[in-house]
Amino acid sequence: MSDPEPVDAFELADDEWLARLGPDRYAVLRQQATEGPYTGAYADYADTGDTGVYRCAGCGVGLFSSETKYHSGSGWPSFWIPMNDKVVEERSDASHGMVRTEVACSRCGGHLGHVFNDGPAPTGSRYCINSLALEFDRSDSEA
Repeated sequence: MSDPEPVDAFELADDEWLARLGPDRYAVLRQQATEGPYTGAYADYADTGDTGVYRCAGCGVGLFSSETKYHSGSGWPSFWIPMNDKVVEERSDASHGMVRTEVACSRCGGHLGHVFNDGPAPTGSRYCINSLALEFDRSDSEA
């Protein structure tokens, strides 16, 4: 189910990121913006029954499996665990007058969203991720 662990950092100059991502994805992945609730392409995508891998829209590394996506009611795509513990990194985020845990792609450093401790079993985690930070790679098998 999991992609090989990311080994090499994926780095670009700021103007290259903007050209690669476009303004909306650039704002989320490189400037830590957040898309509006219920506006993203994958907010309710779990209902489609499609299987596959949600990849970082910045560098393509596999982040989350469709098997761990669930409907949280938050308005953003939610997952209860990443594909492995090497693909995301967690950082303290004290912006907007609150302390949260930011989730970033460990390969390119792109901002993905935040993780909260109000998710379902077995982990209790809710990885609340911006749709603009993801690309869905549909497959018949995730192996």
